Amino acid sequence: MFFNDRHEERADKQAIELDGQQIPQHIAIIMDGNGRWAKGQNLPRVAGHQRGMEVVKDITKAASDLGVKVLTLYAFSTENWKRPETEVGFLMKLPGKFFDTFVPDLIANNIRVNVIGYVDQLPAYTQKAVKNAIAQTANNTGMVLNFALNYGGRSEIVSGAQELAQQVLNGEIKPEDIDETRFSQALMTASLNKYADPDLLIRTSGEERLSNFLLWQIAYSEFVFVDEHWPDFTSEVLKRAIMIYQSRHRRFGGLAENKSDKK
Repeated sequence: MFFNDRHEERADKQAIELDGQQIPQHIAIIMDGNGRWAKGQNLPRVAGHQRGMEVVKDITKAASDLGVKVLTLYAFSTENWKRPETEVGFLMKLPGKFFDTFVPDLIANNIRVNVIGYVDQLPAYTQKAVKNAIAQTANNTGMVLNFALNYGGRSEIVSGAQELAQQVLNGEIKPEDIDETRFSQALMTASLNKYADPDLLIRTSGEERLSNFLLWQIAYSEFVFVDEHWPDFTSEVLKRAIMIYQSRHRRFGGLAENKSDKK
């Protein structure tokens, strides 16, 4: 896992050529900067979230077209409840607005919706919008659009540990049966199967922290931090991040040789 140096982002934006054989199968994005973008435009913060919703649509299609298998978007964290009540209320209504207009496109593009997080703690109308979108796209077999909604990495790990502890109490497993594989199966990303762990984590808006996102799953993810706020994130920025990813040598803690080393 290597952190991105800023010089890596000086890639030629005019001619980004990606290796189709090295497209990251699972891309996770921390969509940061909606509020700062709005402030820069002299607009209310909610305008940034509204614009960010449109960017989600564009990037979802772009990722699917590139052959990405899972796109996980950090939409609302367990800490975001601390924001002003009016902003939280707006954010809770966004899933309904988003899916009402985008589900037909998702179906047309064979994209399936999945959600991780404590959905049962969301307002009833938000839960309904999420469940409807999941049901309407359930038969799609292409890319999975995976929203992290009311999600927190530490809470997820605690919940997974509690689930395994209950299995031990029930006599279903023994403590020594708990290994990394079984623990992963107790997490919210278990349904993603072999794509549960992101290959590439992108954070927008120039911030370089994880903000309690997929703490278990990103053990060997590549990180790319970009300066663009999420409302300014485009398919070209996505391709640039993937090109940086493709330029790196993923060893997963080992000493595997580069292809060029074998020549």
